[in-house]
Amino acid sequence: MARGSKKPAKSSNGATLGFEAKLWAAADALRNNMDAAEYKHVVLGLIFLKYISDAFEAKHAELVANKSKGADPEDPDEYRAVSIFWVPPEARWPHLKKQAPQPTIGQLVDDAMAAIERDNPSLKGVLPKDYARPGLDKQRLGQLINLVSDIELGGPAERAKDTLGRVYEYFLSQFASAEGKKGGQFYTPTHVVRVLVEMLAPYKGRVFDPCCGSGGMFVQSEKFIEAHATENGNGGGSKPKAAREKAGISIYGQESNYTTWRLAKMNLAIRGIDAQIAHGDSFHNDKHPDLKADYVLANPPFNDSDWRGELLKDDKRWVHGVPPAGNANFAWVQHFLHHLAPNGIAGFVLANGSMSSNQSGEGEIRKNIVEADLVDCMVALPGQLFYSTQIPVCLWFLTKSKKDPRFRDRRGHTLFIDARKMGTMVDRVHRELTTEDVAKIAGTYHAWRGDPGAGKYEDVPGFCRSAKLEEIRKHGHVLTPGRYVGAGAVEDDGEPFDEKMKRLVATLKEQQAEANRLDKAIATNLEALGYGR
Repeated sequence: MARGSKKPAKSSNGATLGFEAKLWAAADALRNNMDAAEYKHVVLGLIFLKYISDAFEAKHAELVANKSKGADPEDPDEYRAVSIFWVPPEARWPHLKKQAPQPTIGQLVDDAMAAIERDNPSLKGVLPKDYARPGLDKQRLGQLINLVSDIELGGPAERAKDTLGRVYEYFLSQFASAEGKKGGQFYTPTHVVRVLVEMLAPYKGRVFDPCCGSGGMFVQSEKFIEAHATENGNGGGSKPKAAREKAGISIYGQESNYTTWRLAKMNLAIRGIDAQIAHGDSFHNDKHPDLKADYVLANPPFNDSDWRGELLKDDKRWVHGVPPAGNANFAWVQHFLHHLAPNGIAGFVLANGSMSSNQSGEGEIRKNIVEADLVDCMVALPGQLFYSTQIPVCLWFLTKSKKDPRFRDRRGHTLFIDARKMGTMVDRVHRELTTEDVAKIAGTYHAWRGDPGAGKYEDVPGFCRSAKLEEIRKHGHVLTPGRYVGAGAVEDDGEPFDEKMKRLVATLKEQQAEANRLDKAIATNLEALGYGR
């Protein structure tokens, strides 16, 4: 692990403003009997509407103040010029709030959504427009509008944007939890995404997620750039968009599930992230066929058996072997590799079985990838990190070039990190990695890779080890970190062995004497009750 590496500033683990939990509880109380998967679109749609309306109102006020200088607050181009969505009068939040008690509020919200899509082509087909349906209680909808109205923005427009962005993110995670296994389809826990982002450190270039869910990888990448902008010489500043543009990051994604794709579009719009997010199946309808990304970040569906692989037997992406039709894991791995630039790095989540499976040719594909010296780092994570599954998962890091001049030459070597003992239980069934856990894992990788200022790397038994290709061959190309890192050292308590044995034997004799005394007492009592010998 890294020695002497710079300790990162402690930050909040995810979206925590202090009032989200209260807000969530109030919103959830209004859910009544509605399914969480359905209610999600009702709530998140309203938060999105509030966000774009707030951003619009702030700019509107500014233009009103400058009317004497020629500004026109009702000119849509004034807003588009500064990447703010134009909100037509019928979609503005104050109007909707005023109408919230009316039984027609559902239709008014639908009309507002349609008007915003009409005037902002980038949002076409993205916003929910079924608030008027009979099954949605209009009184509760009105209460929900009042609740969202009360979100305290507490400052200027940029701050308001961040507040709503974080509320949106918090609600996404809560809906994922409420939906259980189904929720995992659209949401990767923030702390897992942070491990990927912190390890890859996407300072500059093209970032790609071909199974992007609700866009969490991109949101965390944005936060990473914002947090490290000054350190990296990118100029810093509090505005994430400015930092990203200065860093030269461009974002590409694809999502096959239509409703999840809509969530991603709204999630990124709230953050002001410009991204090319396509809707479609990445295997059968790759919408970015020519893209070569500097960073691939992904959490593909685990062990997907319904990917119609039998139709893609001769696909050019299967350089290391044809993936089995019954499991898409190594189809995803090779899809990621296909889209990597010559010095690109991919970091992604897979089920633990991918590290050791030999079924249906998977072992041969993994062997070919190892022998091509593409595996940079493997991380075993603890179980119970995901809403969708209790099983432990792992992180793969693949690179096209281990002699990238930005880092040390590490050809023929792979880093193994066993983080299974990390994390803290946050409730009965869910575990989270802390900020310190994330920093330790990422710092170890950066030190091993030779990042400037990351400190010196050393193997730590039980936690991390740099292994040569020959050693991986001896293990049959199995990539499970536990095989390589060995057992952790037992901490020396400083007590000499002879003294410790005498002390333990004395304790044992005391406990045996006490056990004899208690046996006699029990026998005496039983005899007094008439059950003795």
